Amino acid sequence: MEKVIDITERVPAMKKRRKRRTNFKFIALITIFLLIILVLLYFQLPYSNIKKIDIEGAELRDEAYYLEQSGLRVESSLWDFKTSDVEQLLAKNEWIKSVDVKRKFLNDVEITIDEWKKVAYISKDGDFYPMLENGVVFSETDEVVPIDAPIFLKFDDESLRKKLLKQLAGLKPEVLSLISQINSNPSEADPYAITLFMNDGYEVRADANTLAEKLNYYPSIIAQIEHQEAFEKGIIDIEVGSYYRPFSDEYSLIDMSGAESEEGGQAEQTNDEQQEQQTGED
Repeated sequence: MEKVIDITERVPAMKKRRKRRTNFKFIALITIFLLIILVLLYFQLPYSNIKKIDIEGAELRDEAYYLEQSGLRVESSLWDFKTSDVEQLLAKNEWIKSVDVKRKFLNDVEITIDEWKKVAYISKDGDFYPMLENGVVFSETDEVVPIDAPIFLKFDDESLRKKLLKQLAGLKPEVLSLISQINSNPSEADPYAITLFMNDGYEVRADANTLAEKLNYYPSIIAQIEHQEAFEKGIIDIEVGSYYRPFSDEYSLIDMSGAESEEGGQAEQTNDEQQEQQTGED
């Protein structure tokens, strides 16, 4: 036989549950109210102001420049700007690849700058200007003597210059650091012909279209050359294939062609003298 529960026994339990539910709702409302008060106080008091602005990745320009460009100021409101607006302001600089602006904690702002990499210098009117991997000539610089990238000489063709800068950006850092100077010497057969003068004394003749692909093997090529007992520095040609010629052979060919020209001139002069003598006798 089932037990019958009297309603009078259930009333106290129901009252307890109702009281707990009421207390929970009251505490929740008080908590929400207090949170709203705290948020309002946070925005009204100086606690919501910027206390520190960190700038990461600034190399081409100093941190003070980027701070001024951002429009942000210490002690201004942390919530009085859009991060996307600041990013767009800074990204207007053509030497910047990307910008990331973040709020950190309750009072800090972090600006991360990703600049285009500097891969070479160009000489203009006696001054040196860095050139970036996107082809931009960075003229806003205080540098006097470049020491960390190759120098471009005789590069009036902007399209060739940009093509070569992209190739340099694809070089291994240890290979790029070996290049001292790059000259443009185009011909009808190869309008993209260039000559590289290396810091270790070698000369490299290459094509601007395939420079990165082939020059990255430069250390192994040098190792093969210098592995021989009697080696001599010279010219490495990687325009089409890859072959090496010592400087002595290159200069001897030049000397021989010069000597032949001189001998030919002397022979012509002798023939002219003989003709003059015959004319005089007549």
